[in-house]
Amino acid sequence: MSTGELLNVEPVELKFPFELKKQISCSIQLSNKTENHVAFKVKTTNPKKYCVRPNSGVVLPRSTCDVTVTMQAQKEAPVDLQCKDKFLLQSVVAGPGATTKDVTPEMFSKEAGHAVEEWKLRVIYLPPPQRPSPVPEEEAEEGSSPKATISDNGNSSSEMKSLISKLTDEKDAAIKQSNRIRQEMELLRRGGNKTQADRFSFIFVIVVGLIGLLLGYIIKKLIHTMHTPLECAGNQFSSHNNSSDGID
Repeated sequence: MSTGELLNVEPVELKFPFELKKQISCSIQLSNKTENHVAFKVKTTNPKKYCVRPNSGVVLPRSTCDVTVTMQAQKEAPVDLQCKDKFLLQSVVAGPGATTKDVTPEMFSKEAGHAVEEWKLRVIYLPPPQRPSPVPEEEAEEGSSPKATISDNGNSSSEMKSLISKLTDEKDAAIKQSNRIRQEMELLRRGGNKTQADRFSFIFVIVVGLIGLLLGYIIKKLIHTMHTPLECAGNQFSSHNNSSDGID
């Protein structure tokens, strides 16, 4: 803030976050410290580059006035964001009840004996605000992996149900075949055909063995199918923890 006899001016440096092809504005607040009407006028060394609204006016006693400075969109950035542009703010006591229409260039003429206060305001270019960096494709793919896992688990569950149904049908067919052979063996024994009964007894043993193997295969397949999704989930959890280490 710059303090004079008539006005307080804030800020005394006009800071613009510089961006190409974009209009940028900042504000100056003028505070009247007196009981008088104070006229002001704003000039710049580069009028084609900046628009000042209002560029002149009257600040009422003990009140404030905001001046907006807009830099026109620029096609090229200055080297190292250096700027030599400046503004000159002039103020002078105006007559009672003065308005903006009463402000004339002669009021700010020192040669005419008017007590004119002046402030020179610098222009400073700031680097543009940083935008959030886009999410890398690899991270995006990692982020979508849970959905893929859910889909895979759904497919695995469907395949597992189909396999269980198929193996169950095969098991039931084998049990029916075993029962049929056992019934034939009983009939042969009752009929006194021991040789034929022994032959069927041997077949029955083979069928029972096949049923045992089939049941073992079913149990092994079920255990393997149940464990696979759990292992996949564990691997994903471990991968997620590793990728989060860089967050801290």
